[in-house]
Amino acid sequence: MTQVKPPPVHVDRVQIAGAVDRAIRAIPPAWPLAATVAVNPFLARAGERLAVTAARLRRAAGIRVTMPRRWFRDRIASGRISDRDLADALFSSRYADKPVDVAALKACASEAPEPPTAIPTVARLVSRIARTDWEGIVADRISAWASAQFDRGQALWRMPRNKQAWPSWRVWAIHDLTPEILGLDAFAAFVEEMPVDPLEAICRSVAGLAIPGEALDGYFEQILWGMGGWAQLARYELWQAELGGDTSGTARDLLAIGLVWEAALFTRYGHRVDGQWAESRAAHAQPLTPGRSDVVDEILQDAADRSAARHLELLLAGPAPDARALQPAVQAVFCIDVRSEVFRRAFESLDPAIRTSGFAGFFGISPRHRCIGSNVDEQRFPVLLTAAGASTEVGSSKGEIDADTRMRYAGRARRAWRRFRMAAVSSFAFVEAMGPVYAAKLFVDSFHAGTRRRDFGERPRLVPNPDDERKAEAAERILRAMSMTHDFARIVLLVGHGASVTNNPHASALQCGACGGYSGDVNARLAAALLNDPQVRLALRARGVTVPEETLFVAALHDTTTDDVTLFGADGAAPQRAKELQRVREWLAAAGKLARAERATRLPRCGRGKDIPARARDWAETRPEWGLAGCQAFIAAPRGRTIGRNLAGRAFLHDYDFRKDAENGYGVLELILTAPVVVASWISLQYFGSCVAPEAFGAGNKLLHNVVGGVGVLEGNSGPLRTGLPWQSVHDGRDFVHEPVRLTVYVEAPTDAIARVLAKHGQVRELFDNGWLHLVVLDDAGRPAARYAGQLKWQAAVVPSTTGNPDFST
Repeated sequence: MTQVKPPPVHVDRVQIAGAVDRAIRAIPPAWPLAATVAVNPFLARAGERLAVTAARLRRAAGIRVTMPRRWFRDRIASGRISDRDLADALFSSRYADKPVDVAALKACASEAPEPPTAIPTVARLVSRIARTDWEGIVADRISAWASAQFDRGQALWRMPRNKQAWPSWRVWAIHDLTPEILGLDAFAAFVEEMPVDPLEAICRSVAGLAIPGEALDGYFEQILWGMGGWAQLARYELWQAELGGDTSGTARDLLAIGLVWEAALFTRYGHRVDGQWAESRAAHAQPLTPGRSDVVDEILQDAADRSAARHLELLLAGPAPDARALQPAVQAVFCIDVRSEVFRRAFESLDPAIRTSGFAGFFGISPRHRCIGSNVDEQRFPVLLTAAGASTEVGSSKGEIDADTRMRYAGRARRAWRRFRMAAVSSFAFVEAMGPVYAAKLFVDSFHAGTRRRDFGERPRLVPNPDDERKAEAAERILRAMSMTHDFARIVLLVGHGASVTNNPHASALQCGACGGYSGDVNARLAAALLNDPQVRLALRARGVTVPEETLFVAALHDTTTDDVTLFGADGAAPQRAKELQRVREWLAAAGKLARAERATRLPRCGRGKDIPARARDWAETRPEWGLAGCQAFIAAPRGRTIGRNLAGRAFLHDYDFRKDAENGYGVLELILTAPVVVASWISLQYFGSCVAPEAFGAGNKLLHNVVGGVGVLEGNSGPLRTGLPWQSVHDGRDFVHEPVRLTVYVEAPTDAIARVLAKHGQVRELFDNGWLHLVVLDDAGRPAARYAGQLKWQAAVVPSTTGNPDFST
């Protein structure tokens, strides 16, 4: 390589180590495909405003964090964003250089600012002068190695894997001839000379690139962003390790790999890009200051958020529905997921004696679950929590043990058959000999004929079985968190949810996020068994919660793709209750028909509700359902505030009665604001990010996806790992189905109680103080009473006037 001597720079190992850690924590984690959960792509930026984040991500990755100006301009012109929304957003802005009035703000919305451009890396600079796409080559070679390094069983021929990423990559890179063939002379030797310690390799690269200390954070973050999903997967490994009190060096190793590529390219081509690289270093060293365009975009986004909230508040301010019967015939506790809102509304419309409520879909049960015939521990609880016990489908009887053994043998046989079908030599003979045998299966899969029955496994049980005191403590906590301590119906459904889809790598993203990307059947069945335990009920009575003897808790699963509901009635139900359960099944079937009819109007190529179940079996269907697209609000209040109002599947609904909670020091309020609200913010901001910056925060086009390593997808056959939501999850081919606005949280509780929770939990407060979430307090009639203004201050909310009952779906 041609040697280039950059200006000398003092290398401070401690300073560099600190910058490495900060850069890693600036990257959001990405969960593997087997159990994907929504992640806030702005997770590390909760402590800063949107305009600051816009300036930061523009420098690091050329990323927009709001929609283009024309999107806002069209909504202003149509009246969707009103002058009042613009004026309120402008008044709330904290920046001195904001537009002077609404007219000036509208003028800014008509402008077309320059597209965001990242500070050039060495790879980008060299790509320009060498006429070789070194930026793409680096991404491709890193992906080629990382797909083998992170493989979770997809590859039939596995690369010998070193648990540490840095030594694994060094061995790979030393033997990879591609860079040298393409012109990067002596690359293998350059890598071989790098220190064995990854931090030392980072320090040597920093010295070779002459990165000043004040530029380290921005440059390191840029290198990690350039690796796409691989850096996010490494951040996930660190997240998981720290939950268990450990650590992971994978993200640090990836940063070292990226920096070594930069240093190698600079060593070879530095004499041609030295001046431009000096400008890049200087740009990274400049203080981060949002420009006027960033400020305008933040204000316009705030106005769009307020517009969406105003439409909901018009609905909440409408006439209250008629009161329900005092004693319900059936109560159904659904997950707060926005997809449950449509079904709950349909279910309640069938009979005044039907009551529904909302609660986090893991039902307060946080097990590491092991299915029959499996060695995989499924983390069926929110990713913000750690496991509180274990569960299994395998009992101690001989029959159960034998069934587990048979399942294991069957699994091994299937894996051996798959290896035979796909092996390098036998695959050719297999196609020739067995192709005709698969004709019938090909016909069924292609035309989604027939039906498919889901196997929910055996009845789960906790292991080891907790003592009665711990069971009673858990049962009391669950019931109080659900605001369910009296007026129990004879039948109480605990309805988890899942999704039936075919040929969808992102299937787990449609399952229950509160259950760690799995369906909610296991948690619902464990919770129902706990609450049906006679000894638990006896202990609950001593704790002030009396569950009538005739009350039966029944676990259920709502399939959000087909709107079918499965009852696990055999889990402890007495035979004499069969007639009651059959009546409930009929109600659920009727509700499913109504829900499908409503959803069919929003799904492309689906004119009738009866067409929906076929979408779950269609292996060519890229939009089997819309998932949580459209989510705009989180409402923590009694169901009476929202019952009968068409929220169009856009609101997370969590039942909460602050009057009951006041007796316990607002412990449930604290739980809601620090857990379900945070999870909802991750979901909302993932959809937001996948709309405003799909090239960075989205997974790309489903039609081009290739699953790699069993952990993620590539768009095409190369490039970085893609994370976030596929384009088809937020766009119907003509327009967005998700309106990219930030979530508004509505809580019916005293402002001083909410303020105490925010003061206690600084990370949650940051989300509201910096506008990533909005917070509105409801009065006892369900109308907006106060809006959070930041810094633990409140301002009076304007109650919209309405003469009718507007439809939130428009």
